[in-house]
Amino acid sequence: MTYQVLARKWRPRTFEELVGQEHVLRALVNALDHDRLHHAFLFTGTRGVGKTTIGRILAKSLNCEEGVSSHPCGKCSACQEIDEGRFIDLIEVDAASRTKVEDTRELLENVQYAPTRGRYKVYLIDEVHMLSNHSFNALLKTLEEPPPHVKFLLATTDPQKLPVTILSRCLQFNLKRLPVRMIADHLQRIMEAEKIQADAPAIFAIARAADGSMRDALSLLDQAIAHGGGKVQESEVRDMLGSIEQSHVVHLLRALASGDAKAVLDGVAQTAEHAPDFDTILSELNSLLHRVAVAQMVPDAIDDSLGDQQEVLALAQQTLPEDIQLFYQIGLIGLRDLPLAPDPRTGLEMVLLRMLAFRPVTDRPGSDTPPRRKASAPMPKKESAAAEPERPAPAGKPAPRDSKPSVSQSDTGTTQWDGIVEALGLKAMARELAVHCVLTHREEGTLQLMLDPTYEQLNTQSASQRLEQALTDYYGQAMRVVIKVGKAGQETPAQKREREQHERQESAVESIRSDPFVQELQETFNANLDAAVIEPSD
Repeated sequence: MTYQVLARKWRPRTFEELVGQEHVLRALVNALDHDRLHHAFLFTGTRGVGKTTIGRILAKSLNCEEGVSSHPCGKCSACQEIDEGRFIDLIEVDAASRTKVEDTRELLENVQYAPTRGRYKVYLIDEVHMLSNHSFNALLKTLEEPPPHVKFLLATTDPQKLPVTILSRCLQFNLKRLPVRMIADHLQRIMEAEKIQADAPAIFAIARAADGSMRDALSLLDQAIAHGGGKVQESEVRDMLGSIEQSHVVHLLRALASGDAKAVLDGVAQTAEHAPDFDTILSELNSLLHRVAVAQMVPDAIDDSLGDQQEVLALAQQTLPEDIQLFYQIGLIGLRDLPLAPDPRTGLEMVLLRMLAFRPVTDRPGSDTPPRRKASAPMPKKESAAAEPERPAPAGKPAPRDSKPSVSQSDTGTTQWDGIVEALGLKAMARELAVHCVLTHREEGTLQLMLDPTYEQLNTQSASQRLEQALTDYYGQAMRVVIKVGKAGQETPAQKREREQHERQESAVESIRSDPFVQELQETFNANLDAAVIEPSD
């Protein structure tokens, strides 16, 4: 028996079998069931989204021997002949190969005659925008006064090229690109029906590569089955598509998050050994950054359909949200500019190094790379050691018995809470949540925090649970954390650091402004002091 490609074998034969395009189907079903049929339909959309498929199902609905309805029987001779492409009253035309006016006139000469077999004579014209102006004029005359037994189904990927006179006489439906998830779910159902083993990450890789086209997805799936010898596996599919394993992309993101430029370049070098498409690497990195950003804000929205749920959640905890957003923005711009680079690998390396170069200079949880030194300027006098509050022991190290605060102690002040937060060793979202809170009340087994309303979105279930666990470990007993949103009347650790940074900045500017040498330069050259470029030393 001759093999039938998946795109033809699994082509929908009823409206119920169609994947997506519900907005179009709803209108067509209502029109068919209530006998409110237009004489000309225009289906627009990118390749492989179902334009001609919907046209053929509509032709069956119009000519089914059991009557006009949105549920053709599929068993009568008319339905079967339309499915097999041999129904005499369904005239399918590829306008790309019949652009001359003579072709159009010859096609429309028989419009006036009644259908031979069916109820309606249906003209299905694909890529109708390819017709010449003279051909459009010939078609327009028929569209203006169509016989009652004729229906026109026009399909195009470029409706902007159609004359407005044609558009105004058609009922227009715009078909959308299909989402990756929808394509992947359909491919998985087909693999189960075909009894072919398929990895979920491989299916998703094909669905992403299809770029919204179900037909392209089925063609790639056919190719993947042949490439994998009857199986659809992630490694085989990535080889076929020229993409790389997810682990390589995760390694690159970990190196970026830690600020390790050497590890970033080493990761690119290791990936280059597999002769990948460097555009695809950057696209995969952007996709991972998106998943991490979602995990940081709504952890429950990340499923394990790609097999990377735990890695994504771990990355969300180990990286700062502002870094992820910065990396993503630079990645998008880099993807656009990659063709301008001397070669693709150089372009990718520069995009990744740019991500590191533009990171804000600040202490980062979980980073082994110290912050860069800034321009030296005098620091404000530090408070004496006697006035400095006792700092709790760092996380993971036992504190001296007489220095660790007991649960009955009152440490609701900003300074004490700041010290506790530092000792907890929190990272990513949990740390951000803690530094934007103040400790307002504590009693046996319960801590009450007040969260700055500006940062209410940080109070996710995942972040609060990690904070609660860290405090439990810190106090050596089960602690319950209650977080309320509102103004506490005192500084949060983050506000305290911002104020101190501002004071250091003002002190540095004033120190340079009062320097005799600087004053002499200003007088001699009529110079101005740009305070924006002055930074206090660490």
